[in-house]
Amino acid sequence: MNCGGATLKMNKQQILEELLALLEGQGVEVRNEPLGGGGGGLCSVKGKKIFFLDTQATTAETAHLCAKAVADIVDISGVYVKPQVRDFIEDSADRQE
Repeated sequence: MNCGGATLKMNKQQILEELLALLEGQGVEVRNEPLGGGGGGLCSVKGKKIFFLDTQATTAETAHLCAKAVADIVDISGVYVKPQVRDFIEDSADRQE
């Protein structure tokens, strides 16, 4: 984003918040749980999708897990996603391959 010549870059926390909003917009329940760091992710329990956010993991780790979950369940070509968030999702998907 460009405002008066200054480029505004989103930090990992802002990207994570956008990713979580995308999941919640798809009906995914987000649960904050202490899982020892580096854990968490998307699962299905009795047909309900839940994203476990590991409160002991770094923001970067959580953002990458969340981006993978978004890539798995959200058709980002059909919804508006901020360009930096879209790039982060695509980069995270490339990291997983």
